[in-house]
Amino acid sequence: MKITLSVLKADIGSIGGHIKPSQALVDEVKNFVKENGKALIIDFYLSHTGDDIAILCTHERGVSDEKIHKMAWDAFLAGTEVAKKQGLYGAGQDLLKDSFSGNIKGMGPAVAEMEFEERPNEPFVFFAADKTDPGAYNLPFYLGFLDPMYCAGLILSPKMSDGFTFRIIDVGYTEKDKIIDLNAPEEIYDIAALLRDNERYVIESIYSRNTGNQAAAISTTRLHNIAGKYTGKDDPVALIRVQGEFPATGEVLAPFQIGHFVAGFMRGSHIGPLMPCKLKEVISFFDGPPIVTGAAFCVKDGKLTEPADVFDHPYWDHIRAKISEKATSIRQQGFSGPAMLPYSELEYGGIVEKMKKLDKKFQLRD
Repeated sequence: MKITLSVLKADIGSIGGHIKPSQALVDEVKNFVKENGKALIIDFYLSHTGDDIAILCTHERGVSDEKIHKMAWDAFLAGTEVAKKQGLYGAGQDLLKDSFSGNIKGMGPAVAEMEFEERPNEPFVFFAADKTDPGAYNLPFYLGFLDPMYCAGLILSPKMSDGFTFRIIDVGYTEKDKIIDLNAPEEIYDIAALLRDNERYVIESIYSRNTGNQAAAISTTRLHNIAGKYTGKDDPVALIRVQGEFPATGEVLAPFQIGHFVAGFMRGSHIGPLMPCKLKEVISFFDGPPIVTGAAFCVKDGKLTEPADVFDHPYWDHIRAKISEKATSIRQQGFSGPAMLPYSELEYGGIVEKMKKLDKKFQLRD
């Protein structure tokens, strides 16, 4: 059976700042999808990570389907109305356009989708991150798909020995989608050269070179490129098919133990370690740290199993403790140096006006 997995995510209101959506908001979005998606979707799962609401749904309408995207947009609008009534912070924050124009991509919400022919058993992991940007997935998916130090299947599985194709998008180019396809392992150094710049080059999708089948889809929305100013961090989502011709679930999860430094934290303007957290985790320390959750599913004829929380294990408690130390350490550096994002990433915020005023006060010394 050929099905489509779609994840559509938005920050539309939160309790006490950027902590978590209210239960009333969650219920409104869930009930809206349940009622209005009857003729469109096969199954769905609603979740929140930090202050973001995500709709994961299965259907047979293909990617970028107008009706699926319109349903999600209207669900977010319904949730926004609840957020306004409750006085939640940032009501409708990620809805950057006044009206729906056929595709939710480019309107604020994050989108990750892929269409494929179901295998006899079809496991996948849905990742959702908060207080960071799409480049946060660059390192873990680089390691999970092309480094045998993390992905033993590249050595042990004949189905994976041909490697993978990485489709990378230049998110700094806003006129059209500017993409490049690079093959691993032959072009691994070229892939690394691009992915080192998390704010400019981002993995959009990954494909098996053995079968051509899609393994991964990652949202690449940069909110400041749409709004022209800082409106919140992008909070990316990702869909990763696992097992068989793709890396095993554990191979995809393994790189998250690094707690690598990514953009995010307070006002989306700092650097912090990405912390793998349990489902429905909230945001706390310094509006962070940047977090990622993982829900594993199997899907059959479009019907989802219940989610398995991939980071709900004693091992990850140990990792979270180590990452907390990293977060504390870099926050002790405050605004100085690499603890805060470079000016090129801050130019969409208020600091640009401050710098303009200060520049006028400089004097040339003889």
